[in-house]
Amino acid sequence: MRLDKFLKVSRILKRRTVAQEACDAGKVDVNGRSAKSGCKLKVGDTVAVHFAGGTLTFRVKMLRESVKKEEAADMYEILTEL
Repeated sequence: MRLDKFLKVSRILKRRTVAQEACDAGKVDVNGRSAKSGCKLKVGDTVAVHFAGGTLTFRVKMLRESVKKEEAADMYEILTEL
């Protein structure tokens, strides 16, 4: 699954275009390396999203094309919060 789509489906970022812009600006790392929006995620990858107030780091637990709002948090495991 593409990184930008995962960020949107998992509701970490609100819209896919916002996710694309964050990736293109170098604010998202996958497994310690800066990642573009088209980066393919796998289960077990570690993702860090750098916000103005801090960094959210999480591990990908599952990949789904669409999930209900209540199930979105099951797609990842938070390692460190802002």
